[in-house]
Amino acid sequence: MTAQTTKGACNTCSTHTEQCEHHTNGNNVTDIEDYRTELSTLRARTKELEEQLSNLQTQSSKPLRSAQWLNRPDDLAMSALYADRYMNYGLTAEELLSGKPIIGIAQSGSDLAPCNQYHTTLAKRVREGIRTAGGIAIEFPTHPIQESSRRPTATLDRNLSYLGLVELLYAYPFDGVVLLTGCDKTTPAMLMAAATMNIPSICLNVGPMLNGYDKKSLIGSGTVVWKAREMHATGELDDTGVFDLVTKGTPSVGHCNTMGTASTMNALAEALGMALPGSAAIPAPYRERAQCAYKTGVQIVEMVHADRKPSDIMTREAFENAIIVNTAIGGSTNAPIHLCAVAKHIGVKLDLDDWDRIGHGLPLLLNMQPAGEWLGEEYYRAGGLQAIQAELLDQGRLHGDALTANGKTVKDNVAGKHSWDRRTIKEYDKPMMKDAGFLHISGNLFDSAIMKTSVISDEFRQAFLENPDDPNAFECKAVVFDGPEDYHKRIETADIDDRTILVMRGVGPLGYPGAAEVVNMTAPGRLLKAGLKYSLPCIGDGRQSGTSGSPSILNASPEAAANGNLAILRDGDVLRVDLTKRKVNMLILQHEIDERRAELMAKGGYKSVESHTPYQDFFRREVGPLSQGMVFERATRFQRVAQRFPIPRDNH
Repeated sequence: MTAQTTKGACNTCSTHTEQCEHHTNGNNVTDIEDYRTELSTLRARTKELEEQLSNLQTQSSKPLRSAQWLNRPDDLAMSALYADRYMNYGLTAEELLSGKPIIGIAQSGSDLAPCNQYHTTLAKRVREGIRTAGGIAIEFPTHPIQESSRRPTATLDRNLSYLGLVELLYAYPFDGVVLLTGCDKTTPAMLMAAATMNIPSICLNVGPMLNGYDKKSLIGSGTVVWKAREMHATGELDDTGVFDLVTKGTPSVGHCNTMGTASTMNALAEALGMALPGSAAIPAPYRERAQCAYKTGVQIVEMVHADRKPSDIMTREAFENAIIVNTAIGGSTNAPIHLCAVAKHIGVKLDLDDWDRIGHGLPLLLNMQPAGEWLGEEYYRAGGLQAIQAELLDQGRLHGDALTANGKTVKDNVAGKHSWDRRTIKEYDKPMMKDAGFLHISGNLFDSAIMKTSVISDEFRQAFLENPDDPNAFECKAVVFDGPEDYHKRIETADIDDRTILVMRGVGPLGYPGAAEVVNMTAPGRLLKAGLKYSLPCIGDGRQSGTSGSPSILNASPEAAANGNLAILRDGDVLRVDLTKRKVNMLILQHEIDERRAELMAKGGYKSVESHTPYQDFFRREVGPLSQGMVFERATRFQRVAQRFPIPRDNH
């Protein structure tokens, strides 16, 4: 028997029409066609409201820079010239002449830069955010930087990308820019350019890869390379096994899933306030990453109207916050180089003494490879950087009133956002390590170098640093390698035992050129097969991968190629390393040091490989030492360019 509805009842639910939500909220629709009509009406109204929202012009605190290209009442022909080619691919005159801000999307992703390649997808969401907020998006490519495949080193590209991006931001009608960061050097290159140009800018990280696995074991990208090399040296893996193990560490789109340089620099961009809070740690494939891309697009338009610039955000207090955060996350040894470079371009005084004074002695809170156990997915789910900052804020370690990209303070963004997962993010008073951070070291071997203390293993500490008669110090003979080629040639035959310090020279900014990540030196296979339980200490005038857990003294300046004393060190010389005094000294009498230096200079100085390209030659002539950020020294004279030179000269 078919149920009958009463008179005046809803056909959908049999409720009286005056009480039925289908009627009271649906304007008395009574059948499926009415619903379809109503839905079409609502969709049309939604589109109309979105267009009205997009057309709403928030009053900017100053005239838009792009108006000097596109709205020239003094010369309409020039405005037409500047606008017409952008109409070629579909932009309309109404858009270009609307007075809406022009927002650049600095695209670092491409097939040549696979760690950032996913940005070619994320940029679509950035565009949608910009459009929703009332801006016009123009995406453009930046010089690609790919750490893993670029030879001789991707560090050469940091300054090249910086130069190119500054020129693009200055020469074209951008009111603001979204910086699509990710792989190691892309982030500092873009921050350096944003600092120099000083228009509203915000970073969006591509995000780390998903976790890698080998059966039940976590495999961290980058970090697994050093493990595989040791296993190969001991015979545990053959050549095919090495390839298979290493590639298991890279299971998805995104950058390294360890706390290497990529994760570090994007965390520090967030700590500086140059990215949305909570954005750095989101894994690339997670839906939250694309949602963050949209929000970043919305935010940059607000920043343009508020005229919130890098110089407002990247203050001395912001850099101190970043140093403190770097200690807490066990950040990369490359962070001091890059952060000091950004500071130089924004005009904030920052040096390696600051890294030691401000950053050392704070706890390591993040249990993430290479200093810990876990990888990027655990870090993100545990609360990401905001959870780390919440612990530091509670202890008064952060400048909570520092301004960030969203217009709020650090305190506003992170207060109370503590982690629920204490295996991954530790409480401040129950850390992974009590005294972490970097030591700034000097002596008669070099004037400046750094050492990351959070990767000093218990086994290394017991072997080298726990002599009761000489605590936190050791003496041992050196074996010296002139570049990685010499290392690979002699590592199995050189006079190396379990108390040898391995030295790599000729691999700095001038010597390599570009300061390559080649100071990741593994002990000889015979020692590993004999059961050596720790990495041998290393010293180098180059860099080390941020994914490495080796207890190394890095970035030594002046480098051998600048005829620093590393150039006169010989196999068998005894070095004394005193971490308490922050000293590394050759135990050689001064008169012998003088004699060796005279001999070196009589031969024309330390011999480096010749430059192979025009840019390598240019790089060597302009670059400064690692201890000062490895910047092009003359480039730091150009600061706040958008304010000093507001508008470029006309091109016709």
